[in-house]
Amino acid sequence: MINGHSYSTTQRGISSRQQVKISEDKLEEIREAFSLFDTNKDGYIDYFELKVAMRALGFDQRKDDVLRVLQQQGTPDGSKISLEGFTKVMSEMIAARDPTEEYKKAFKLIDENNTGLITVPNLRRIARELGENIAEDEIQAMIDEFDLDNDGGINQDEFIKIMMSGQ
Repeated sequence: MINGHSYSTTQRGISSRQQVKISEDKLEEIREAFSLFDTNKDGYIDYFELKVAMRALGFDQRKDDVLRVLQQQGTPDGSKISLEGFTKVMSEMIAARDPTEEYKKAFKLIDENNTGLITVPNLRRIARELGENIAEDEIQAMIDEFDLDNDGGINQDEFIKIMMSGQ
């Protein structure tokens, strides 16, 4: 059991896409994480690589949880896991995430000064980090559109509503 979710100990001939529904972008993130840590390119990652790959995808698991993944989805000796097994486990874990908690984490990253509001300077910084050139008045218009209580910024509740409406 990991984070309150149990994972099957048998591997069926079903692709991870059929078992759980996650976006193609998330599947690509999983493949990229696996590829990054499969340093010898043998199609497998070991315990240490698995732990770091899981952390890279946002899951900081305890040692016993990582070992359990290896036992349940890894090679018969439990020493490493293939891309297929990794994709299955990570797809299930991603699908089981509470999106509200993920949005709260994202809000905290954007609200770097812990003011409780996402403001024009916050969005300007994010746009700059993403390589986007957005005019100041466009950024202000975004804030104005979603600032439901007219306090000059987007609070966490407003941010979560924005994010949930896009699902």
